[in-house]
Order: sequence, then C-alpha cells, then structure tokens
Amino acid sequence: MILQSTVIVWENASGFTRMQDTIKEAQQRFADMLIAFNASDVDKRQTYQRYLSFQYHLTRGVQQYFMRIAASDKLARKRKLRKFFYDFANEEELHYLVAGSDLAALKMKVLPQPFEVALWHSYFDRVTDERPFLRVGAAIVLENISDGVARPHVKQALSSDFLDRGNTKFLVLHQHETLPHGDQLIEAITQADLSDADIDDLCLGAQQGMVMYLRMAQWALSPDPADNLGANVYAPARAVDEAEIDRFTMRDLAAVEDS
Repeated sequence: MILQSTVIVWENASGFTRMQDTIKEAQQRFADMLIAFNASDVDKRQTYQRYLSFQYHLTRGVQQYFMRIAASDKLARKRKLRKFFYDFANEEELHYLVAGSDLAALKMKVLPQPFEVALWHSYFDRVTDERPFLRVGAAIVLENISDGVARPHVKQALSSDFLDRGNTKFLVLHQHETLPHGDQLIEAITQADLSDADIDDLCLGAQQGMVMYLRMAQWALSPDPADNLGANVYAPARAVDEAEIDRFTMRDLAAVEDS
C-alpha cells in the first residue's frame, strides 16, 4: 500500500513531519467527503462528469508548472531534482486528455472550467517562478490525497454500474499502482537537501493545495447550489478541443514515455 512507504520516507527525513501531517489531514478530509457522497442519492453520472471536467481543466497545461519548477534557479545545484521535474512534466502532460477520453466514452462533454479551478491556476501561475516549492507541496498533496484512509472510500465511489475499464482510465492511472507519482515526488524531495525556507514553502503549498483541491472536489460531488455556493459558477478557459480528445488513445502516453 502506497501510504506505508510514504510514511517511512517522511519519518526518515528531518523537518518534514508537518508535510506528513498535512497529507494525513487531506486524506481524512477527503475520506469524510466521500463517505457522505457514497451514502447520498446524488446523481453519480452527473458528479462523475463534474469530477472529470474539473480534472481536465486542472491538468491541462500542468507540464508548464513543472517545467518552470525545473528551470528555477533554486534547482541550479540540484540537477537530479531538476531532471526529475522535467521528466515529471513529460509524464503528466497528456493526462487531461485521459479525462476527456473517459467522458467521451460515456458520450459526455467536458463542462466549462469551474471557478475553483481558475482560482488554483490564478494563484499558482503567479507564485511558481519565485517560490516553486509552493507548487511542489500542492502536487505532493494531490498525488497522495486518494491514499490512506481515503482509499477504500475512493474504491466504493468507483463501484457504480456505469463505470467500466473504458471510462475510468484517468482514475486507474492516478491510483498509482503502475505510476506511483506520490511516492516518487516524496522520494525526490526528501533526497534534495532543501533549505529551511524551501521546506516552509513546501509545507505551506501542501496546505494551500489541500484547501483548493477539496473545494474542487466539493464542486464535483455537491452539484446542488443549495449545498455548494459555487456549484454553477464557471470561469473562462481555453476552448475544449473535441477533435483532440477523439484522436487520443492511451498509446499516446506510451509514445511520450518512449521518446
């Protein structure tokens, strides 16, 4: 189980106990949210469309963040970490099309960008160049939030009758059995000999990422405006390229890895 190796890595690295605590808090809060969702009679197809839609907008262009992190002068003497983020950017770049492809398999469209996702991009676009470890901390939380105590509730949420291998590729990819990005990020960071200021940013970014991601999750899981103030609030974004989604196959990810 991924959480077990995660805890071992953090406990063997001084100064990262705050990070471990934030990951555990995020997993618990996500678990609580999913417990309520799984017990509700909300339209599961609708919430799945909302979930994949926000993931599409959240992950589209994600490689730009990690390329900017790799280019930071804070990594000038951390070439191994720089290479890690360069490779990470390449691995993550096309994941938004996986989300779009899952929706297409259900004959659903990508919804407009939620305002909550726009807030994420507005903030991290502004701070990433000067303080890259804020964005790294957020990434660590996102890559680990579905593990630990949240994991069984994630699996329960995936038990709806309409879900199958053809429309859950994004979720399977991010369960990390074959692509353990959560562990990889933690290992890379704990081996990088970060300064105290960078560790502080890492922990702060993790807290910020937890808050913003859980708000996005609430947007997806609570579509009723009576329960969710931002349920129907959207923001401008690049137009969804339906033809690009239609052309995409999972072989495209393998082509990236092999190049």
